[in-house]
Amino acid sequence: MKSEAKPTIDPNLALFERAQRSIPGGVNSPVRAFRSVGGTPRFIARAAGAHFWDAAGARYIDYIGSWGPMIVGHAHPEVVAAMHAAIERGLSYGAPTEAEVEIAEELIRLVPSLEQVRLVSSGTEAAMSALRLARGATAGAGGQGRRKIVKFEGCYHGHADSLLVKAGSGLLTLGHPSSAGVPADIAQHTLVLDYNDCQQLEDAFKAHGDDIACVMVEAIAGNMNLVRATPEFLRTMRALCTRHGALLAFDEVMTGFRVALGGAQALYGIDPDLTVLGKVIGGGMPVAAFGGKREIMKHLAPLGGVYQAGTLSGNPVAVACGLATLKLVQRPGFYEALSARTLELTQGLVAAARASGVPFCADAAGGMFGLYFAAAAPQNYAQVMAMDKSRFNAFFHAMLARGVYLAPSAYEAGFVSAAHDNATIDRTLATARDAFAAIA
Repeated sequence: MKSEAKPTIDPNLALFERAQRSIPGGVNSPVRAFRSVGGTPRFIARAAGAHFWDAAGARYIDYIGSWGPMIVGHAHPEVVAAMHAAIERGLSYGAPTEAEVEIAEELIRLVPSLEQVRLVSSGTEAAMSALRLARGATAGAGGQGRRKIVKFEGCYHGHADSLLVKAGSGLLTLGHPSSAGVPADIAQHTLVLDYNDCQQLEDAFKAHGDDIACVMVEAIAGNMNLVRATPEFLRTMRALCTRHGALLAFDEVMTGFRVALGGAQALYGIDPDLTVLGKVIGGGMPVAAFGGKREIMKHLAPLGGVYQAGTLSGNPVAVACGLATLKLVQRPGFYEALSARTLELTQGLVAAARASGVPFCADAAGGMFGLYFAAAAPQNYAQVMAMDKSRFNAFFHAMLARGVYLAPSAYEAGFVSAAHDNATIDRTLATARDAFAAIA
């Protein structure tokens, strides 16, 4: 008598169930849990080039790229070699290294507005430190500084308390905490305005200009999907900050070295006072930075009274990874090829959707792209929220089942790497034609 075969257990599901016993929600960053799209998250076992493989051995074309850093592809041999060489010299020193100086010099050379930078370990840490610096640098005699910061609905700058704030109930009302555990007396110092609304900016400065220390913005937002700022919006922002003595901070954690070699500020021709960087500058390792004009940066300890420190800031292995990546992206034709490949992807997706009669559009900037189940690309958070989320979820799962891994949320940008060759894009578009037909 034959014994019945035991049902095969999906290793991803088994790992997810196991993870939930020891990790809140089973993940160490919320979007990974697939709560937005439903289903079982994929636990990744390895990656190479434009692909990764999950715990069950299934291969996927990867369009998140660790949420942006993997611009040269996974496990690039030159990046891996640089890290191996650094590892052999030691993992961490808690003391300065020449490599820290080298990456700082490289960032200053490549990003137009930077005169000095401070290395940290995450985008959240960089944004939080930049805001503290902005308040300290705009303080008057006796240290009585400006209290308020301005951010925009839908822009994400990390999970520091003063940045986890959503818009108030009416124009120019102060923000409300968007996370439990954020005190209201911290949120009250954050003004949250509509993205791409010049009049709200004018009104905010008219009402609070003497108390605004900093305006922080993603010039091309990536955490409400990809949403571009209009040139007028950024010019208005720059002029108002200059007129009222506030500092303008560009959050280029996503856009830095992603949309262009000099970041979004180079594309728009805007000169911010402070810049926040991350992701690509670490090449997949935890490196971030904030920097700006020398007159502002001199307020940081040990020179000034604004304190910031970090045990692993400028970690030698992480910096080696970042430096190797930055050298690769400066090779002739790198950004031209990356932009062309990303445009080929988005235009092909639009054509595939049109052929199936699915309302859809897309946009791209450098190696960054947005997919929208809507008739037109959104200009602000409200328009993003009006998109057809259920159809996105169906498309996501249709692509995933066919071996293409997109961001598991309708509110996240996607990323193309130099390892996504023509054949990879062609396979993606063939898959998309089937997926659009399935959800039409």
